Amino acid sequence: MRVVALFDLPTGTKKERSLASKFRKYLLDDGFDMLQYSVYTRLCPNRDVAEKHLQRVKKNAPDSGSVRVLYLTEHQFNNMHI
Repeated sequence: MRVVALFDLPTGTKKERSLASKFRKYLLDDGFDMLQYSVYTRLCPNRDVAEKHLQRVKKNAPDSGSVRVLYLTEHQFNNMHI
């Protein structure tokens, strides 16, 4: 199972850029890999672990902007068209 974090964060001010950068760094430190600049994925062995990472993303997401998380099976992820 994959956890996919998609986000669009404001970067108009120095503080906003700093918060966006800290969030991206958090995702990388938590085991996510960058798929695209604002799309990160993490492989999880089961739904319970995926839920744990969802809660961590919620806790670390900036207050402003848009952060979305979805779950994909490995089959769905591997059938992605590029």
